[in-house]
Parts: sequence; C-alpha cells; structure tokens
Amino acid sequence: MATHGDGLQRRLGLTDSVIIGLGSMIGAGIFAALAPAAAAAGGWLLLALAVAALLAYCNATSSARLAARYPVSGGTYVYGRERLGAFWGYLAGWGFVAGKTASCAAMALTVGGYAWPQHSRVVAVAAVVAITAINYTGVQKSALATRIIVAAVLATLALVVGVGLFGNHSAAAALPDRIGPRGVLEAAGLLFFAFAGYARIATLGEEVRDPRRAIPRAIMIALGLALAVYAMVAVAALAVLGPAGLAHAIDPLARVVSAAGAPRLAPVVRVGAVLAAAGSLLALILGVSRTALAMARDRYLPGALAAVHPRFGVPHRAESAVGAVVAVVAATFDLRAAIGFSSFTVLVYYLIANISAATLTAAEDRPPRWVPITGAAGCVVVGLSLPVGSVLTGLAILAIGSCWYVAHTWSTRH
Repeated sequence: MATHGDGLQRRLGLTDSVIIGLGSMIGAGIFAALAPAAAAAGGWLLLALAVAALLAYCNATSSARLAARYPVSGGTYVYGRERLGAFWGYLAGWGFVAGKTASCAAMALTVGGYAWPQHSRVVAVAAVVAITAINYTGVQKSALATRIIVAAVLATLALVVGVGLFGNHSAAAALPDRIGPRGVLEAAGLLFFAFAGYARIATLGEEVRDPRRAIPRAIMIALGLALAVYAMVAVAALAVLGPAGLAHAIDPLARVVSAAGAPRLAPVVRVGAVLAAAGSLLALILGVSRTALAMARDRYLPGALAAVHPRFGVPHRAESAVGAVVAVVAATFDLRAAIGFSSFTVLVYYLIANISAATLTAAEDRPPRWVPITGAAGCVVVGLSLPVGSVLTGLAILAIGSCWYVAHTWSTRH
C-alpha cells in the first residue's frame, strides 16, 4: 500500500521494522559504551544495565502506544505536538535532531576508529557519504543492508560471548570500591545510548504497513532481543577483564577475546565493530531525516527539506542535509563528547514522549499508569546524572532551539 500525494510509501513489514530497530540498538553502542559505563559503575555495571533497560522499557511502551495512535513520520515531535502543544512537539523534534546528529557522528567516528585509527576522521566522513547514498536510493534497500549488517554483528557478539565465558579469566581486575548511586545512574545514561534505537521504528511510522499493530510489536521484540544480547556481552566482558580492565579499554570487545586467549580473533571483532557502527549510522540517518521531514512540513525547518523524491520515495533533501551536517560534526568533534550530548538530549525527547503517553485515555489504549510516570522520572534523574559538560551543552542547545521557536512563532504572526 502506498500513501497519496507527497506522502511516503508503506513498504516495511514487521520483520523489516524489527531489523531496523535492532540494527539501531545492537550497533556501535555495545562496542563503545561498555568502557565508560564500567568506569562510572565499576562492579555495579550490570545494575546500571538493568536501570537502563527499565528506562528503555518504559520509553518503548509509551512510544509504542503513541506510535499506534499516530502512525506518521516524526515520532515524539508528532506526539508532543498532538498531546501537549506545538512547542513541546517542536522541542522534542529539535532535541531529537540535535542529539541524533551527534549520535550519527559518534557512529561514524567509531567506524573510523576501528577501521583506520590513524585517519579515523577521514574514514568517518567517507562512511557518512556512503551511507547517505544508500539511504537516498530507498528505504527498502536500507532495510536489506541493515538486515545483513545485523546478522554479521550478532555473529561477532556471539563470538565475544563464547570466547569470554569459556576463555581465560586471569586478567580480570576490580576497580576501587568507591562507586555510589550517581556512578550507577551515570553509567545507566551512557548505556541508554545503546538502547535508544527502538525510536527509529516509530519515526518510520509513515513507511510501515499496518502500523497500529506492527509498530508496538516491532519495538518490544527489538528491545527484548537487544537486552538479552547486552546482558550476555556485559557478563562475558566483566568475567574476562573485570571492571578495571573494561573501564580502561579503548576497544573493549576486541580486548575481551585477546585477554581470554584468542588474540587471532580480535581482527574479526574489529570488523564486526565497523559493521555495527555502519548499521547504526544507516538507521540513525533514516530516523533523523524523517523527523527533519516532519518539522519541515510544519515550517519549523526550511520547507525545501519536505520534498520526497519522485522515483525513490524518500525525503532526499532532508537526508542529504542531515548527511552533510553529520560529516562536519564527525570531522570536528570528539567521540565521548558526542555520546554524552546525545544521551542527554534523547532523554529529554523521551521525557516529552512519556508525558504525552500519560495523557492517553483508556479508549486510546493508554499504557499502565506507572509506565509513563517511571519513564519520565527516570529520564530526568538519569539525564541529570550524566557528566556536567554534557548536561550544560544539552541545555544550551535546547535553549537555542526554544529561542528559534519563539522567533519563528512571532514572525508568522506579524
């Protein structure tokens, strides 16, 4: 089935939707986020993972109910606008585009860091250009590419888990026991970066067949699979390296197989990390461009970005613009800074999603009351527990976006 006019074609089924969400979550996040999370939480890493998973569950449930109610492109930009008012929808969209642009840059830098460390930024920019070109040719080809990448990454992670659990554990080392609740919450925020991919399914709502049934199912299936994989990888990494070894590893999963007694398999893991980051980058650019499309339709971004390609059926100008910005950010910014900023702004995005879900009525298939309340409170607490620099930068970007909204609103009324 296809939409009419300038709408997008509904080409994605349940399986493709799950693969896109899974490809967003099981990507570079698990290859990169474990080390800084271990540095913050130490031996409490698994508790931090559980906190991140609970927060992701609440956010996913709220997003799924809202996506079924509003099955169009835009995600929380649409939900906030419809349930809370135009400003809150705009703020969610602004935060999503800004934060996920930083996520795209982080994924690109991960590709460069694993593929060619001496020229990581050059490789990062090249990866952005190549993946933007794939997305430009149509969402079906993007889903096919993501399916291949996810299969390869899952095989790599299975290798890490197998070698880690049954290999040598003599290198495991503990951190000094000075970890407090804030450290666990900070680690949960960093690990949440690796869970946030299920939102890609909601932002593709206008391209999913039977969205009222497929979107909620796809989100929960993808989240459950990702949590199971993350838990096994974390257990294996802690068993081999311990919290201290994991915290100080630049390439933690490659270090796991080396320290476990299989150094010849480390290059395989590095290739898997490159594929993981590329898969995340592919799905992230898809989601950011669709939110930009929705905001352009409402004139909060330049109207030219709302164009849909007559042949490929994709928002080609939005995708090209997003790719260009990501390439610039990847060429100039640091990986850890990009992750911290992204986590904070995305948690603001889900804060608005949970508040929006709390306004649903029973007739609108609202989630259990505790879900949006827990999700909203968790977004605030975990977000404010992130590094101060990330919080302040995120607040500054949100303030700039708010000023832009006020100026835009004033100009349209006068």
